[in-house]
Amino acid sequence: MNDAAPRKIALVTGASRGLGAALAQALAPTHHIVAVARTTGALEELDDRIKAQGGDATLAPMDINTEAAMAQLCRSIYDRWGALDLWVHTAVHAAPMTPTHQIDAKDWRNSLNTNVDAVARLIGFISPLLGERGRAVFFDDPRAGQKFFGSYGATKAAQIALARSWQAETVKLGPKVLVLDPGPIATATRARFFPGEDRDALPTAPDVAARLLPEIL
Repeated sequence: MNDAAPRKIALVTGASRGLGAALAQALAPTHHIVAVARTTGALEELDDRIKAQGGDATLAPMDINTEAAMAQLCRSIYDRWGALDLWVHTAVHAAPMTPTHQIDAKDWRNSLNTNVDAVARLIGFISPLLGERGRAVFFDDPRAGQKFFGSYGATKAAQIALARSWQAETVKLGPKVLVLDPGPIATATRARFFPGEDRDALPTAPDVAARLLPEIL
């Protein structure tokens, strides 16, 4: 990182693949990226792409469900930079589609942990880092009430409800909270939900990242 001309700091949770990785790379020309995901190899590949375009990143291979690790990361961000300019949250647990009466207890718990509980904790950890001027960005995927989307639809809706409450509470004092709907994207998660879909007809994650970037910034 060039200390003479420091970039803004962006935390991307869920940065290893899909929209999270694409947004991390799209933000890299203007931000130092703190990239969080569980998959070390995918983070290293992201780091290579960011470096190839002249950017830099701090890799944080960790699970957002591990409270102590996320608390330590936020403390480290404060100690190193003093604040965050941007938080982009794309991490999600996409449980397999199943009839509601057959929801697997483990998948339900994982969905709650990742999509709701972890997000509530992260808002508490990250809000002080963002202060009045920072931005937090969440991405809606309105599946609540759709057949076979019980676990994912319910917990994703709960996540967005948390984000919208935070958004309403911070209108005057900040940080600015955005809830965006990226629409369909040709990602592995969507392929699991819609296995017969023509992926070639869908926009790629980098395409969607480029479209959303002006709203995020």
